[in-house]
Amino acid sequence: MEKSASKKVNVEIFGDTYPFRTDGDPAELKKLAAFVDQHMQKAAQKTRSLDTRKIAVLSAMELADEYFKLKKDYDELVEMLEDK
Repeated sequence: MEKSASKKVNVEIFGDTYPFRTDGDPAELKKLAAFVDQHMQKAAQKTRSLDTRKIAVLSAMELADEYFKLKKDYDELVEMLEDK
């Protein structure tokens, strides 16, 4: 089995450029970075803070909250399907 070569992808998040390597589609990685950047931009507007670390933590907490809500909904749906 041939291993796909990882690709180097530079993405920009909140004004900083980060180099990543991916075995997947670079466009997907760029889409994720754009999503994180957008979230940080919104958090910065809410807090009016210039502290990048605080903005990143606030964004991470908001994303974690969204994730856990979606996971709870998913788990409830799976449970309903299993009960049928």
